Amino acid sequence: MVSQAKKNRHLSSNHLFLPPVIKDFASCFSEHAVKVSDTSCSGSSSSGNSSVIDHTASSSVVSSVTCLYRTRLSTQRELLIRVTWSKAQLNPLLSVAIVDGSSTSPWEANCHLLRKKNGSRTYISEGNCEVGLHWDISSANFEAGPEPRYGFYVAVVVDSEFALLLGDLSEEFAKRFDEATLPAAAECSMFSRREQVVGDSATHTTRARFREDGEEHEITIRCKGEGWNARESELAVTVDKKRVVHARSLRWNFRGNQTIFIEGSPVDMMWDVHDWWFGGGSAAVFMFRARSTFESRLWLEEETLQQERGAAGFSLLIQAFKAT
Repeated sequence: MVSQAKKNRHLSSNHLFLPPVIKDFASCFSEHAVKVSDTSCSGSSSSGNSSVIDHTASSSVVSSVTCLYRTRLSTQRELLIRVTWSKAQLNPLLSVAIVDGSSTSPWEANCHLLRKKNGSRTYISEGNCEVGLHWDISSANFEAGPEPRYGFYVAVVVDSEFALLLGDLSEEFAKRFDEATLPAAAECSMFSRREQVVGDSATHTTRARFREDGEEHEITIRCKGEGWNARESELAVTVDKKRVVHARSLRWNFRGNQTIFIEGSPVDMMWDVHDWWFGGGSAAVFMFRARSTFESRLWLEEETLQQERGAAGFSLLIQAFKAT
């Protein structure tokens, strides 16, 4: 028998996504790392102007995007659906995996790597669920990264319910079913997103929605300087072109965290650029995590409580690797 605590850990976004280094530095800063406590989001979070805000700087290239969706079927069965878009030599690759943690015997469907541009697959899972995967990216517009912007659909049907519908063409796909066989739509929401980027430039721009009913925001991370001898190193983060995080002297502040407010709600931002800066061979890591309430503490400190309530806020994780 699987305990409820174990099932909650199985469904945790942190368990699936969070690198160990984030847990290490969030709970215990090194003697040279400075914890930033300013919580303003109305402008710069540090005095003075910064030359790091360089809109002409070249950006890194997104190599893969992984999103986690939480779905609740009409039977109250809870599923996690992991969708990954990644780059390949010829065509972008799409993979889909499904995790069921609501039963006493949790199961995870093998990750289906969908190499064709369109198609359908149906199978019976270990949990005796009938799962159908349907996709069409043959006319998709990908712009700069591996994740399509429009002209596509991805549909996951579990036990005659739409567990996931992605893409602007998903409604057209649903119209293929007649009224008698049209699957019902289950409750579904994205609660975690991970982007892996590659490049020599420590500049990355992405978009994220921190509340399900909120607006989509443009987030830009820019770093200046590199290595132990860098005299004018600094990190700047902007949300909708307004600077909300500014850390100077990354020689000492290579790890840190700060709370910002987006649409009136607290979002914790953490960074660890040590290995990027000093040649450790690993990635620079940036983490944004929405809190569930104003009164809650740093999200790592309330992780267990959130898991029990199923109320973990949206998280955005960016891992930046240097081009080889």
